[in-house]
Amino acid sequence: MIDLRSDTVTRPTAEMRRAMADAVVGDDVIDIDPTVAALQSETASLLGKEAALFMPSGSMANQIAVRVHCTRGSEFLCEADCHIYQYEQAAFAQLSGLVAKTIQGDSGILLPSQLSDQIRPHNDHMVRTEMITLENTHNRGGGTIQPLQTVIEICEWAEKNGLRRHLDGARLWNAIEATGVDAKQWADPFDSVSVCFSKGLGAPVGSVLAGSKPFIAEARRTRKLFGGGMRQAGIIAAGALHALRHHRPRLAVDHQHAQRLAAAVEECPGLSLGAAGVQTNIIFAFIDPAWGTAKQLVDLLREEQVACMAMLPQAIRLVTHMDVDSDQIDRAAEALRKIMASGPGSDASGCK
Repeated sequence: MIDLRSDTVTRPTAEMRRAMADAVVGDDVIDIDPTVAALQSETASLLGKEAALFMPSGSMANQIAVRVHCTRGSEFLCEADCHIYQYEQAAFAQLSGLVAKTIQGDSGILLPSQLSDQIRPHNDHMVRTEMITLENTHNRGGGTIQPLQTVIEICEWAEKNGLRRHLDGARLWNAIEATGVDAKQWADPFDSVSVCFSKGLGAPVGSVLAGSKPFIAEARRTRKLFGGGMRQAGIIAAGALHALRHHRPRLAVDHQHAQRLAAAVEECPGLSLGAAGVQTNIIFAFIDPAWGTAKQLVDLLREEQVACMAMLPQAIRLVTHMDVDSDQIDRAAEALRKIMASGPGSDASGCK
């Protein structure tokens, strides 16, 4: 099976497994696990932040950031299709008593001009707006990259208006590789940043939340509250540390593979890319209703040993990653061409 469902399906490499087996560990709840500490220190340094905290998941990292930044009963701003709003069970409401105010972006991208009237007036009738979050790269936007200048302008506006700023950077490593803009530049406008190791970097577990020392001290306390304190966590942190040190440059290969799949999509009548195209390792292929549905295409691709996800009734998502090689990309592209030429609603012209 060529598994293009997500970049979370990767398995640890042999070198990563050895690093995990040999990890020096301690009790990271009582005091310090040396390998966790090394991961936190290196990640914080890369992002230009004072401190960082290892988490079991990106969702926990995001939810702790939201909780620490915001007063219970307040509101934060976010893009309507962002992960924090769409895929984290409204944990901000369930766990922290917060409200999200969503703003619809273009392929996940917000513009400063959309935000000018989004902060609530300060009076007895209104919830208080305290924070804004951005996601980079944007999953439901199709792996789109928030332009750096736009990010800077939004964060300057937020700071001027007294709003805290959090970046969900689960796939920030992809934005860094695609643009050549370093991690510190992307992270600098934000009070906090979460980054993930179990997506494009291929580690089995873990994310890190980075920010100021006082912020991370409070985040550590909240992690304990949420059940995220881990004992000999160096075993899994070693996998993340190996990924951080060795797997970032190879993200360029995933992006090249995504472009080849994008070319196959464009060759097929009945399929199209979104307006933003393919910028990193995520391909959204939109299906003409006259051909069929996303579910039909997913099922037919599985018969051809290609796994992907139906993200919308008329759109599938394919995600390239380190466990899919060049030959498998060619086979997946050929499966797309074959199915679109002969599947539901296809015409005799097939794919170009």
